[in-house]
Amino acid sequence: MSKHDILLLENQLCFPIYAASRVIIRHYQPYLDELNLTYPQYLVMMVLWEKSPLTVTEIGNRLFLNSNTLTPIIKKMIKKGFIEKTRDLDDERKVKITLTENGLALQDKAQQVPVSLLNNINIPNEDLLKMREIMWKFLTDMVRV
Repeated sequence: MSKHDILLLENQLCFPIYAASRVIIRHYQPYLDELNLTYPQYLVMMVLWEKSPLTVTEIGNRLFLNSNTLTPIIKKMIKKGFIEKTRDLDDERKVKITLTENGLALQDKAQQVPVSLLNNINIPNEDLLKMREIMWKFLTDMVRV
């Protein structure tokens, strides 16, 4: 065993997570193309389908993204007519992001996306559920570091 074995790609935790993320997004893309969404836009929509309106900060906190990363995503989604931006009546410094009728209607079409993706994965459902649970624990722990 070499002192540099720790640097072997096969010994890394970060690489399979990174590569899996890229592969998953690539598999999502044909379904998202039908919705006229990129993967980051899809994530924003999922957060807003849970609760709308939300501030940019609230969306960023849910997605672990900074507002400077979210701003161009939100601008493109406004142009597509899925969301709208308004100032909070109580605090003009806050910007609220709200689903439009088109954004709400997209939710029904998006129902098939996770189902279609899961149908193409040959891993038992209980393993996928365990993996999701572990990844959420990993993510929330890493955010605290």
